[in-house]
Amino acid sequence: MGGFFQRQLAVYVEYHRDPRNTAMHVVGILLLFTGAVMPLTLVKVPLFGSEVSLAVILALPVLVYWLLLDVALGIGILAVSIVLFTVASTIAAQVSTVTMWAIFAALVALGLAAQAIGHKIFEGREASLFTFPSHLLLGPMFVMAKLFIALGFRRDLAAILAPLPTNSLSTR
Repeated sequence: MGGFFQRQLAVYVEYHRDPRNTAMHVVGILLLFTGAVMPLTLVKVPLFGSEVSLAVILALPVLVYWLLLDVALGIGILAVSIVLFTVASTIAAQVSTVTMWAIFAALVALGLAAQAIGHKIFEGREASLFTFPSHLLLGPMFVMAKLFIALGFRRDLAAILAPLPTNSLSTR
């Protein structure tokens, strides 16, 4: 799926050229994921003799999809997901139900706000999600690809994700 992923990423990056927008996406994606899985971590489902949270069960197809798109980036996302599942589970288990839902609402609102600010203020255009709904699943891959490139890995993706030169004409 490497060629497919690179083509999808090339379209996605056109809506995410500004580094400040990318930073807002890092924050937004982490907040949204943590908030979204938090209430689901409280629901336990018996599976193969043990209990698994509904959050893990519902996230598995997406995690597998990311692994199929790009194994290395998928493993990176899987590692971050484990940390975020742990954070969400810990918070949900330590607070009252009302507090958990308040934290859920705050995380989701702040995550969406970060994304909106990144696009409106820094990128100067609508989020790609409205034109390409599949981009909802590409955001984490984009962020992980940026991290891998910053760490000196994945030169194959660096050309696709390179920022526009400051003197170039933009499509905005």
